[in-house]
Amino acid sequence: MTERSKLYQRVAHQIEQKILEGVYTHGSRLPAERDLAQIFKVSRPTIREAVIALEIRNFVEVRHGSGVYVSGKIPADPPETELNVGAFELIEARLMFEGEAAGLAATVMSDEEIAHIGDILTQMEALDPSSVEELNLDRQFHLAIAEGTQSSIVAQTIEHLWDLRDQSPLCRHMFEQARHEGINPRPHEHRRIYEALQARNGAMARDAMRDHLRRVSEDLLAVTELEMIEKAKLDIMEKRRRLAPERM
Repeated sequence: MTERSKLYQRVAHQIEQKILEGVYTHGSRLPAERDLAQIFKVSRPTIREAVIALEIRNFVEVRHGSGVYVSGKIPADPPETELNVGAFELIEARLMFEGEAAGLAATVMSDEEIAHIGDILTQMEALDPSSVEELNLDRQFHLAIAEGTQSSIVAQTIEHLWDLRDQSPLCRHMFEQARHEGINPRPHEHRRIYEALQARNGAMARDAMRDHLRRVSEDLLAVTELEMIEKAKLDIMEKRRRLAPERM
């Protein structure tokens, strides 16, 4: 691993080494997410990205409602896939760039550009949030705001961030998981951004965009939880099973 490797990659590599060395044995359950975060001294989102990276490479199996288990059969020649960026890292960058872009666009974009964004929003509101068309319009909405800054560099940077969302295997996996759990674009949050642009209020547009992206991050945190309420339900069921003979 190089010094420039991403944090989640370093953590994934360390967990992989522990698996190969037998510290975490085949079929065993990895420590809980919060414990892994303490062991490797990183945030829980970083642990989630590392675990998903290991899952993609077939080193672990995520059993929702139970935990993360070392694969029963470790791949002899694991793929050296460059997983690129994770969704949380991407959203952090989008918060910086798209928040400021919305604030700038509100003050410089033309009436025609604002009307175009309004047309995109109208189409979004008429569609099923889970449809492919809705996802495409979501991208168009954000890129139209980037174009509205009148800066080709800003527009290209934000377009690159959106390309990473689709091209990075890790990032794509996380967003697909979110959609599988019913997390889709929220037109009402986009309308708040649009209304701020329409009002030519840079501060309001910046805040609306940042709030929207923070919500996206919160949604991802929710759907990538490795130990959710389901685990508590399973624990309760297991306790009931153990107690059942005593009642007979």
